[in-house]
Formats: sequence, C-alpha cells, structure tokens
Amino acid sequence: MAFRSKLSFHVRLFLTLLSLLALFLICFLLFQFKREKTYKADRFNAELQVLNTRFIHYLPDTTVLDSLFFFHPEQMPDGLRLTVMDTLGRVLFDTEKSKPLESFSNHADRPEFVDALVYGSGYTIRRLSATTNREYFYSATRSGRFVVRSAMPYSVTLKEILRADRLFFPVMTGMALLISCLALFLTRRLGHNINRLKKFALLADKGEPLDGVGPFPKDELGEISNHIIQLYSRLKQTKEALESEHRVVLHQKMEQTRLKKQLTQNINHELKTPVSIILGYLETLHNNPRMDQERQRIFMENCFRQTNRLSQLLNDISTITRMDEASEIIEKTEVNLSDIIHDVFADVAKNLLEKNIQTEIRIPSQMPVQGNQGLLQSVFRNLTDNAIAYSGCHTIFVSLTTTDNEHYSFVFGDDGVGIEAHHLPRIFERFYRVDTGRSRRQGGTGLGLSIVRNAVILHGGTICAATRSGGGLEFIFTLRKK
Repeated sequence: MAFRSKLSFHVRLFLTLLSLLALFLICFLLFQFKREKTYKADRFNAELQVLNTRFIHYLPDTTVLDSLFFFHPEQMPDGLRLTVMDTLGRVLFDTEKSKPLESFSNHADRPEFVDALVYGSGYTIRRLSATTNREYFYSATRSGRFVVRSAMPYSVTLKEILRADRLFFPVMTGMALLISCLALFLTRRLGHNINRLKKFALLADKGEPLDGVGPFPKDELGEISNHIIQLYSRLKQTKEALESEHRVVLHQKMEQTRLKKQLTQNINHELKTPVSIILGYLETLHNNPRMDQERQRIFMENCFRQTNRLSQLLNDISTITRMDEASEIIEKTEVNLSDIIHDVFADVAKNLLEKNIQTEIRIPSQMPVQGNQGLLQSVFRNLTDNAIAYSGCHTIFVSLTTTDNEHYSFVFGDDGVGIEAHHLPRIFERFYRVDTGRSRRQGGTGLGLSIVRNAVILHGGTICAATRSGGGLEFIFTLRKK
C-alpha cells in the first residue's frame, strides 16, 4: 500500500490498463491457437475421411484392399495405415502385417471408434499405437456394420501441418505495444486533468474562488472536466433553489396552519351566533308557557330561520373542507355547463320575480366540461344568490366571453350598487363580509365566495372581481374543459 500511494494517479491507471491488456492478449492468443489448431485438424481429418469413403467401396472384400496397398502403394499417402473393424471393435483387416489379426486387441474403447459409432465419424489427433509403438493421427468412418480407420504417423511433417501460424503472435504483440503507448499518452493527459479537478474540489470544498483552476484543454478530456465544473455550478444553484423552495414551503405550511387556526376561530364564532339566538328563544319559550300565540309564532319562526342558517353554515364548511383536503378524490364526469346555469336560474326564479330582477344569459346550448356537477352548480348558485341578496340590482348578466381548446371564459355581473374598491381583494376570504350586519340579516354564512373560488381553482380556472363599467359588480373567471 505504501508503494502504491507513492505512484501518481496516471501511473496507477496505466499499469491497470496494461495488466488488463496483457490478460486479454494472453486469453485471446490461447483461444486463437487452439481454434487454429482445431481448424487445421478438422481439415486434415476431412482429407482422411475422403480416403475412408474410397476404401468403404471395396468392403467387405478385404483382399482388394490388400492388393491395392501391395500393388499400388504410389497411390497412397506416405505412411498411411488402414484398419477395418466391425461394430464390436474386432479388427478384420489391417495394413500392418507384423502381427497376425488374432493378436490385435479389441478397439471398442478407442475414442475415434466410439465417435464413429455415435456420430458416423471421429478422429484423434495424437495417440500411441499399441501395435507399432508409434504416435498417429486417427480418422474413423462408419459404414453399416464396418468401421474404417485411417492413420497417419504423427511425424515432423504432420506437426508442421497442425501447428498454428506463429506470425500471429508477433503481430498481436506489436499491436499491444502500440496500444500501450497510446494508453500511456492518454492516462498522462487524464491524470493532468484529474489533478486540476482535485484542486477544483479542494477550492470548492473550502468555498474559495475557483479562478486558480483555469480553463481545461479543448479536447475530449478537457470538455469532460469543463462539464464537471458546469455540473457543480448547476448543482450549487439547484441546492440554493431547493433551500429557497424549502423556505417557501415552510412559510406556506406556517401560513396554512395560521389560516386553519383562523378558520377554526371563525367557525366557532359563526356557530355560536345562531346557537345562542336559538337557545335564547327556546329558553324564553320554556320559562313563559303562557306567552301569547302570536309571540310564540314569531319566536318559532326566528328559531327556524336560525336553524336553516346553521344548517347552511355546516354544509358550506363541509364543502370547503372537502375541497381543501380531498380534492383529488372528488368525482368528475362529463356535464353541460349550459344546463347547469339554466337550472340554477330556474331554481331562483321565484326570488328573481319577487325582487323584479331581470336576467340576460348569453351562452351557447352546449358547453361540455369534465367536472363535478355539484361544485360547478355551487359556483353559479352562490354568485346568483349574492347578487339577489346584496347587490340591489335590476339585471343579472351571464355571458361566455371567449373559448379555446382548453378553457371557457365567463363574466357574471350585475348593475347593482357594487362594492368599494378596497374590499375587492378580500371578498374571496372565508367569513369576510363587506357589511357584517346586513350579511347576517340576509342569512349569509360568509363562505359562498370562498366556495366559488375553490371550486373554480379545482376545475383548473382563475377568478377575480372588478367594478362593472356600467355600475355594479362583475366576476371574471375561467373553467378548464378537461
């Protein structure tokens, strides 16, 4: 380890690459030599297989084979030995006449004989003959009940035939040396850039200026190094952005906590008012059983009105909570906004008639949208109820101003008294009232416009309020089609 630590990075990298190259070269040479030797052996075996096929034509008359080798030896390769066996491994003919056939051992265990029985042919590159005490290259071929085997002495000539090409080794060695020189050059350049990157890392870790690192060479390694520095700068910026985002999220959570606390306090206050009124009336009725009928009727009507207000308040709180905490599970279907708007005005037709309020509705008959029918209905119902109750108007206007592939844009307005400009930014806040006393007398909960805003946002839109040019108040909002 001490020796390794003294070596520079590029030297250690070069030695590693050199070791891998040497290992690859050795494995490749061994594979290539074996492959080339096998190829040459297969080719030599094919030549002997041709001779075996020629000899098979003379079987089962082995006397023809005898005469062929005796009278025409010039037609045979030098040193060729021929053996004929049956499928049990018994020798039926052999050109080696130094021993009688009865003295030949059974050849059933010879590798080339076994392969010939199984595959039809087989060979053995080098094996010592028990008969002649010489090494041969054996090639056997099966034909029916006979196995013909040719054998060539494993001589110097045959060794040369089967030997792999030795020119391959120096060529590969030369290529390895060339690659080693190239690797040395590249590792030196890489080591130089790595040292500069180390310097960059040390400066970055200490928070010091990076001017001392300097630009890298305009090559592949230099580009990689420059990209690393750029990546570091981007990561640093991303870290700062994430920290800033974390602070924003933390602030939002604190703001949400504050708003929830404020909402709880407002709900508590709003619930106490009708409950206290109902309790007061009921207590008076209970303590005065002989109260006249007319006064009892007035008290009961007041209790009924406050009970309705309390029920409406609880329904609005439930709607607000559902949109805040479970908006992703609110069911959305294909609905027609035109039908929803006309249904809302049909429901309040009696109230409009009592207050002599006209309506101007300019919308097409078909406005399909993917949304929640109840929440979309609450948007137009709350805006309509507010206009009827508080605006003192003579006409309510509803119109589709623009439409595109994604959104519908609406204007909902009235020609009433309107509200002062400083109230406009806050009218969508929960429990915010322009005129507290008047709103409570009219039975409002202070949540209607908050429900409108949340429902519009839930349907991918935006909403704002403004003073109408002809007098009164108007709401400009969009709804996403899908």
